[in-house]
Amino acid sequence: MEDCVFCKIINQEIPSHKVYEDEKVYAFLDMTQVTKGHTLVVPKKHVHDIFDYDEQLATDVFTRIPKIAKALEAAFPKMQGLNIINNNKEIAYQSVFHSHVHLIPRYGKEDDFSMHFGDHSDNYTQEELSEIAKKIQKQVS
Repeated sequence: MEDCVFCKIINQEIPSHKVYEDEKVYAFLDMTQVTKGHTLVVPKKHVHDIFDYDEQLATDVFTRIPKIAKALEAAFPKMQGLNIINNNKEIAYQSVFHSHVHLIPRYGKEDDFSMHFGDHSDNYTQEELSEIAKKIQKQVS
């Protein structure tokens, strides 16, 4: 895609700090560096978000994640964990519309990164949860 910043990075039209590349994916440091080593993993094929993936593209991208995660862990011995985040659509905080997966190393509470999951468990009965699950199951092929 002509105006896609990630396509331009993949094509070396814009500089990046590459950490991994093969024929299917390109991984590079996020310029914001939420924490040290914050890496983006992007498919070389331009797709908007996870909803554009087929099974092969998912395999191509997600089988590389552990390899890159282990490289981060080896590079940063003080790393205590890793958040793997994939934002899809603007409402879910996607800001660059070329699919990408964030690998965010965690160094403890002092790394100033946080996520919040609201607890809405009181909003649903067991019967409602069962109906929600059935609705999703019908759509999985």
